[in-house]
Amino acid sequence: MQLAADQSQRAQSELEHLQRDLAELDASASQAGLQEALEIRAEREEALALARQELDNLSALLRGADEERMQQERALEPLRARITELQLEEQAARLAEEQFTEQLNNREVDREVLGRELAAMPDEWRRANWLQSEVGRISRQIDALGPVNLAALDELTSSRERKGFLDAQQADLTTAIDTLEDAIRKIDRETRDLLQQTFDTVNGHFGELFPRLFGGGEAKLSMTGDEILDAGVQVMAQPPGKRNSTIHLLSGGEKALTATALVFALFKLNPAPFCLLDEVDAPLDDANTERYANLVSAMSEQTQFLFISHNKIAMQMAKQLVGVTMQEQGVSRIVAVDIDSAVQMAAAA
Repeated sequence: MQLAADQSQRAQSELEHLQRDLAELDASASQAGLQEALEIRAEREEALALARQELDNLSALLRGADEERMQQERALEPLRARITELQLEEQAARLAEEQFTEQLNNREVDREVLGRELAAMPDEWRRANWLQSEVGRISRQIDALGPVNLAALDELTSSRERKGFLDAQQADLTTAIDTLEDAIRKIDRETRDLLQQTFDTVNGHFGELFPRLFGGGEAKLSMTGDEILDAGVQVMAQPPGKRNSTIHLLSGGEKALTATALVFALFKLNPAPFCLLDEVDAPLDDANTERYANLVSAMSEQTQFLFISHNKIAMQMAKQLVGVTMQEQGVSRIVAVDIDSAVQMAAAA
């Protein structure tokens, strides 16, 4: 192409030169020069055609070379990728070899002994991939265990001492529990015995006082269960001439006398120096009030009774009366009367 361009440029220059010369020549000379120029032009065009044909041939060769080059490059691409892959594997193997060598050096491993052990191992154990997978698996297990506790031995010693202390405390607590259970069983046994004795004593007093208040009849206490510590107490009272089975069938006065007999039975179990009675005789008739007064008088030999009453029969058993009087309108006054002194004064008068 460059050659054709140069030839074309020279032809163009010669053409221009010839045109200038042609202008200077006459007609004959021009005719002769034109013929010569045409011949020259034909030669130049023939040379130009040859140059163009040569250019086409070179272009075809160039295209063929480019296609061959591209085919060769496409064929080389897998080889380049394989080379790169092998280079990476070689680099990884070199790094792994350096790491393994460093680990062996840090652990001061005997190469000869290791070689003999590897020779005795199965074939799969000597493969690097298998060993690498085993190393990864063991490393993951180690990571799953968490960081190494350097104070584990001290903590183990402390925990053992703590366990020994707790075992000793547990033994003490077990002994204490056994002792408490023995004490509870002893207390339950003694409580049952004492409660049974108390129940029998109160039941005896109740059976003794009930006929004295009613002028006959009978009464008793009964357990409502087999276990005395959990059982309730049922009062069975039968005044003279009645065959009722429960105190709910008694009248108000009979219930009051029954309750009084039970309270006095409990009071006789552990009598106090004095006893206060408030309107106990209020629901009683005269006959029952008289028996109530006789019982209180009999029990007053050991206990001082203070009672509040508006009943004349009950007042007759008192040795000293204390009342409130109002001699003047709106003025209350406490009046005390000694019955024995009043009787002596009345007899002397």
